[in-house]
Amino acid sequence: MSDLTTIARPYAKAAFDFAVENKQLDQWGQMLTFAAEVAKNEQISELLTSSVSAEKLVEIFVAVCGEQVDVHGQNLLKLMAENGRLTTLPDVCEQFFVLRKEHEKEVDVEITSATELTEEQLAEIGSKLEQRLERKVKLNCSVDEALLGGVVIRAGDLIIDNSARGQLNRLSDALRS
Repeated sequence: MSDLTTIARPYAKAAFDFAVENKQLDQWGQMLTFAAEVAKNEQISELLTSSVSAEKLVEIFVAVCGEQVDVHGQNLLKLMAENGRLTTLPDVCEQFFVLRKEHEKEVDVEITSATELTEEQLAEIGSKLEQRLERKVKLNCSVDEALLGGVVIRAGDLIIDNSARGQLNRLSDALRS
């Protein structure tokens, strides 16, 4: 885990808690996404690492963001600037969306298959994963012909390797031991 993620987590948690309390998850998601993109801008990024005062940084940041960031979002930016943490905005945004998915009981699932999966197969995999994970799942599919056959499913820390290559590797390991 990177240091920036550790630094970003309390800011993301505070923003998330405020957004939930005020029923503004979508609005805060948009504000943080926009502010994170501004922070990634090459010129702004150079400014954030320079010796410009926190007040001036917030002034510039708010001017660039304009109406995309409301008063509460500006307060978060001011707090982060005062603590020298504006460079962590992309990580704050990422952590915010992790918290949001957890709150909404949703998980992204990466499915890598040897061939293109049919709608019926995807529906079956989706329903079984929803039962197992007790969450809504969002399937992101890709094809990797190197798998030879089967699928590899990744949902957070859970990895289900049901590919032909994975089975051959496990068989090889079993024969060696």
